[in-house]
Amino acid sequence: MIRQLQSLKGLYDRAVMAVERRLDRWFLGLAARAVFAAVLLPYYWNSALTKFDGLFAISDSAYYQIALPAVDAAGGDVSAVAVFPWGLMVIFGTYGEAILPVLVVLGLFTRIAAAGMIGFILVQSLTDILVHKVDAATIGALFDRFPDSVILDQRLLWIFPLLYLAVKGAGVLSLDKLLCTLWTRRMQ
Repeated sequence: MIRQLQSLKGLYDRAVMAVERRLDRWFLGLAARAVFAAVLLPYYWNSALTKFDGLFAISDSAYYQIALPAVDAAGGDVSAVAVFPWGLMVIFGTYGEAILPVLVVLGLFTRIAAAGMIGFILVQSLTDILVHKVDAATIGALFDRFPDSVILDQRLLWIFPLLYLAVKGAGVLSLDKLLCTLWTRRMQ
C-alpha cells in the first residue's frame, strides 16, 4: 500500500512539474498582464486623462486630486503650490499613472513598471485615506467576512498580479523577452 501511494505521489509530482514548467515560461506572465489590462488599464488611463490639459500639460485638476492640502494651503492657487515636494509628486504621479500601466501591459521593463505600479497603488491608497479622508467602510479590513472594501480588499487584489510580474517578469511573450533576445544576438 505504501509503495502504491509513493508511486502515485511520484506520478502526481512529475505531472505538476511538467505543467508548471510549461506554463511558467509563457502563461502566468501573460495572464497577469491580461488581467491587469482588462481590470486596471482602463481605470488608470481614464484617471490619467483627467490630469492632463493637452498632450503634455498637467492640469489644475491633477493638483486637486493629488495635492489637495497644498492647494488649500495656497488658497486654491495651483501656481502657488511648492514645487518640492508637492509639484514633483503631481508630475511623477500624473506621468506614472499614464506610462506605467502601458509598460506593464506591453511587457516592457516589466519588473520596474510593476514595482512602480505597486508603489503607485500604495501611495494612491494612502492619499485616499489621509488626504481625501475616506470612511472606514471604504478602507475596509483584512480577514473579515466582507471582501468588497475599496481600499484594502480590492487594492490588495490589484497588487497581486503586479507582485508576480515584479518577481518573475513578463515571460517569453513580452517585449522584454524580445529586447533581451535582440540584445543577446547583437552582443554575440
